[in-house]
Amino acid sequence: MENEFEHHLMPLASMKSGKETTVSPTVHGYLDQIVNVFFIENPAEKEWVLVDAGMPDTAKKIKQAAAHLFGEESKPACIILTHGHFDHVGSIVELVKEWNVPVYAHELELPYLTGQQNYPEADTKAGGGMITKLSKSFPNTGIDLSEHVRLIPLDHKVPHLPGWEWIHTPGHTPGHISLFHSEDKVLVAGDAFTTVQQESLHKVLTQQKEFNGPPRYFTMDEPAAFCSIRKLQELHPQAAGTGHGMPAFADELAAGLKKLTETMK
Repeated sequence: MENEFEHHLMPLASMKSGKETTVSPTVHGYLDQIVNVFFIENPAEKEWVLVDAGMPDTAKKIKQAAAHLFGEESKPACIILTHGHFDHVGSIVELVKEWNVPVYAHELELPYLTGQQNYPEADTKAGGGMITKLSKSFPNTGIDLSEHVRLIPLDHKVPHLPGWEWIHTPGHTPGHISLFHSEDKVLVAGDAFTTVQQESLHKVLTQQKEFNGPPRYFTMDEPAAFCSIRKLQELHPQAAGTGHGMPAFADELAAGLKKLTETMK
């Protein structure tokens, strides 16, 4: 198992990189350069789960964030991947080697996580913006986690997280998933939608909040992505952490999703 992205180190980082955020009392975010990873607690069992694995060569920083939350010797019960793009699995090889924990993903994402298939190259004409232009340099290769990746349970339950369910939210990628806690109405959306215009360099650097769909330069099926946003809107989440951008809550979240779905019609 090798890190396919170790030679794709990226200096691009938000001015808020390293910021820890709170989505709910049991959901914590960490901004890893330009992407968020999430730590979800299971207080009853004194366990936690890592959602996504950030940018290449940032495993040390992710482990430091975990240690700050849970203690130096703590490790997750498992890792859940919303999808397999390089900025969400960039440090997963190092983390899995360190922690020796299983990785879960949707069956339609497995070809990209077992070395069988690459994602399409970035569309540098999609959405405009400087990051869209830069996206031609972003790696689109899959990664081989065959020894560790497992199919996420088909009953939609999230391993080690009672009360949470995974929701298939395709469009950005075929096997993209989001996580939802129905009792608290807390959503971890992945890249199904974002709260920053990921195509804009200035807005990414400053983390200027606005509701957008998934990063267009890497989105494989925009009509399906729109349907996934509508699916999440219909859950009426009260708190959401997204793969890119700051957390959103309550009325701001509802209004943002409403405007987004109206704009995308």
